[in-house]
Amino acid sequence: MVGPGALQRARRLCHWGPAVALAVVAVCSATAMADAALWYWPLDTAGGSVNFVMLLNWTVMILYNYFSAMFVGPGYVPLGWTPEKSQDCMYLQYCKVCQSYKAPRSHHCRKCNRCVMKMDHHCPWINNCCGYQNHASFTLFLLLAPLGCIHASFIFIMTMYTQLYNRISFGWSSVKIDMSAAKRDPRPIIPFGLSAFAASLFALGLALGTTIAVGMLFIIQMKVILTNKTSIESWIEEKAKDRIQYYQTGETFIFPYDMGSKWKNFRQVFTWSGIPEGDGLDWPVRDGCHQYSLTIEQLKQKADKRVRSVRYRAIEDYSGVCCPVTKGVKTFFTTPCTEEPRIALSKGDLILATRGLKHWMYGEKILISAADGGIRERGWFPRNCVEKYQYDSETDQPVDGEKKSK
Repeated sequence: MVGPGALQRARRLCHWGPAVALAVVAVCSATAMADAALWYWPLDTAGGSVNFVMLLNWTVMILYNYFSAMFVGPGYVPLGWTPEKSQDCMYLQYCKVCQSYKAPRSHHCRKCNRCVMKMDHHCPWINNCCGYQNHASFTLFLLLAPLGCIHASFIFIMTMYTQLYNRISFGWSSVKIDMSAAKRDPRPIIPFGLSAFAASLFALGLALGTTIAVGMLFIIQMKVILTNKTSIESWIEEKAKDRIQYYQTGETFIFPYDMGSKWKNFRQVFTWSGIPEGDGLDWPVRDGCHQYSLTIEQLKQKADKRVRSVRYRAIEDYSGVCCPVTKGVKTFFTTPCTEEPRIALSKGDLILATRGLKHWMYGEKILISAADGGIRERGWFPRNCVEKYQYDSETDQPVDGEKKSK
């Protein structure tokens, strides 16, 4: 009997990210195997056999690490989790969705709807988060995919070259098509015509594009791994420097999880057993820091974010669509390239904007009727749908001369 866990894992495949990623792997692998049989027949020589086995090996290892990253998942903070010492709760943020405190290095993912241990980012290509448990598998996938594509690209180029060379003889003044070459070769090979050439050329483009794009992601991941950070923590460290410089507090922020050695940092993710060190909740820290050094900095940044946020009021309705046609051409074509949500607005809604682009802003919609200051929906919205809302900070009422929303 199939359990609910198996069904949930199977549903991760029903997304555009895995569909595209697996399609690229299938096209490049299948075309490379067919071309390998044309260029370097595996049953004739030892070199051909090694070439074909290596090609199969790349495909198996890529798929193994891809599915491991997808199905093993990042690991989630247990629902209702609290630190062992109750006084430590003051150093942590509380997640209302998971009804638990956010453990050090964990963050809540809106897509997964859970607090993820050592969250790096939510990857659409695996339709899952990259975090504590699957960081190694995900990084190995980013390494193996470009290596396999480089091998496949070499096969595509050599196949197209040898097949054209066997059929076309180049003279000084003319090009002579020699169609008898295939007849002289008694070995039964796959016919290489115009469609096969087009397929090889298309697969070559996919392989080269994947090598560049995924290779760059691998370099980025290795940079953060060798400093024992995640992409989110790198951003937190940058914001810490900006906060200290802005307020001139004289503080010195030291990232607590850098072990001081690239090899030690590397071993925090990659182990011989394949199981990452620790439990995902408690982490070794460097001298001069303690377990909550990073979470304390996060609380400071959250407080600073509330101070710096600007209140806006919606002057137009916005349905929350990704690319609104009615909000102007520039707004349509400059929609943020992110999976972060958009928030629908009705005229008169109040929004706390925390960051923005030229034609878009990101903020939290305040529902006035909610208790404790209102529940806030986060997301992007067009800048031309809102205007600054002037209000008295003590009474939270519009200042004189400001029209009240109906």
